[in-house]
Amino acid sequence: MANLPTVLVTGASGKTGQIVYKKLKERSDKFVAKGLVRTPQGKEKIGGEADVFIGDIRDADSITPVIQGIDALVILTSAVPKMKPGFDPTKGGRPEFIFDDGQYPEQVDWIGQKNQIDAAKAAGVKHIVLVGSMGGTNPDHPLNKLGNGNILIWKRKAEQYLADSGTPYTIIRAGGLLDKEGGARELLVGKDDELLQTDTKTVPRADVAEVCIQALLFEEAKNKAFDLGSKPEGTSSPTNDFKALFSQVTARF
Repeated sequence: MANLPTVLVTGASGKTGQIVYKKLKERSDKFVAKGLVRTPQGKEKIGGEADVFIGDIRDADSITPVIQGIDALVILTSAVPKMKPGFDPTKGGRPEFIFDDGQYPEQVDWIGQKNQIDAAKAAGVKHIVLVGSMGGTNPDHPLNKLGNGNILIWKRKAEQYLADSGTPYTIIRAGGLLDKEGGARELLVGKDDELLQTDTKTVPRADVAEVCIQALLFEEAKNKAFDLGSKPEGTSSPTNDFKALFSQVTARF
């Protein structure tokens, strides 16, 4: 059992991160799981086990120890916009969104992800899976306006940094995330945001999590980047051949 790869998932208390952490734990015949969270509350939220570490990705020194000795890294950290207090839906209009001080996309999605990539490279990590978002080809995407954070611009900068790092990588640019059951849909891979022009531009978080884990198992997923969407449940057979799915992808970025 000693030769099982150790996989660290960061952002492990987030909505998708906690699914990845749970799936890794369930597959203890294949992986040794570790999680990284930002706060003690985050650690408690996912069970508080000894394999969950607390660290701040914006501070390179605080994450170096947990990255030592891992074989693969799954990056699921992301800045999260909050609704500005005082919004009254009865008055019409739209809520304003803000980021907490120090928690802007530039600090979390760029500096924080760069720190993780640098630490992983220095530690000789063999594979980095990064979950990003579709929409990055369009600088004027509405998501960039949230809190004036330019979130997709900073995410894409981190994706480019990873692709140039020399460490084997898989970049998964997920479509609109659904809180629905996984394993029930046919998954679709695309490139350059082409799926955004279709009605198959959403994907369950559980399926994104599964693709992260499958990417660790197949050479066909390495040094590739792809958009991920899905067909509505019940309209086609659910994806179960992930080697074939990854083989459809040819783009490196």
